[in-house]
Amino acid sequence: MSPRWSAWELRACARHGHLTYRPDETELAARLSVSTAVGEAWRCLRCGDFAVGPPRSSGPAEDAPLVLRGAALRQAVVIRFLAVERDFRFVLLGLGVWGVLQFRDSRQSIQATVDRDLPLLSAMGIHVEQLALVRDLQNALTESPGRLTLVAVGLAAYALLELAEAVGLWTMKRWGEYLAVVATSVFLPWEIRELARGLTAFHIGLFVVNLAAVGYLLWSKRLFGLRGGRAAYDAGRRGEQLLEVEAGAVRGAPVGRAPRPQADAAR
Repeated sequence: MSPRWSAWELRACARHGHLTYRPDETELAARLSVSTAVGEAWRCLRCGDFAVGPPRSSGPAEDAPLVLRGAALRQAVVIRFLAVERDFRFVLLGLGVWGVLQFRDSRQSIQATVDRDLPLLSAMGIHVEQLALVRDLQNALTESPGRLTLVAVGLAAYALLELAEAVGLWTMKRWGEYLAVVATSVFLPWEIRELARGLTAFHIGLFVVNLAAVGYLLWSKRLFGLRGGRAAYDAGRRGEQLLEVEAGAVRGAPVGRAPRPQADAAR
């Protein structure tokens, strides 16, 4: 494992602990363990370091847990960042639903305030009716309660979609990755239309983030058959597994000997 990779794995082990496993195959188990002055030590399947103490679990090599390491671990960090971003959208949309419903139920009092105060401000020479925000408010007040309810329902449905994406991405489910790509792609034409109406930093940033997320998921996770599809993705993950590398060495593949622990490395 290269130093660039090991930094990610070591951080994960520092947070979650080493992941050790004793395979039933004797020769393979011998490559993953060593005796030290303080007892037996087993190689972590994630970072490759030795950890003193009995293994966390054991069984046939083919039943060993599939560990996030190498490229898969780096991808997991990015994908979970996208999950957090979806959670943030869910919260904002939820606030939007609450705001629309509150506005719908308070339209009469807001209308009365506007009808009372706007003429007074105009008489004082303050023409706030020319402000875009005030015009938007006046237009919103003309909407029927039923239409505002439909807007709230639409925002709620969008919020639930974002929540489903967040759950699927955070738990690293393939369906979540497909859902994120499809759902995000569906809204890209709408975002392009908004950009055509006027360039703003918010809309530009939103479009760039969504476009980058779609491209990253398609390329890195090999969705929709891209770059060999699911079979190639799974093969790549298996090829990064420490147990797979050591099993290849046992079978006679040209893999180097397992590193022996240093005096201060057995932990």
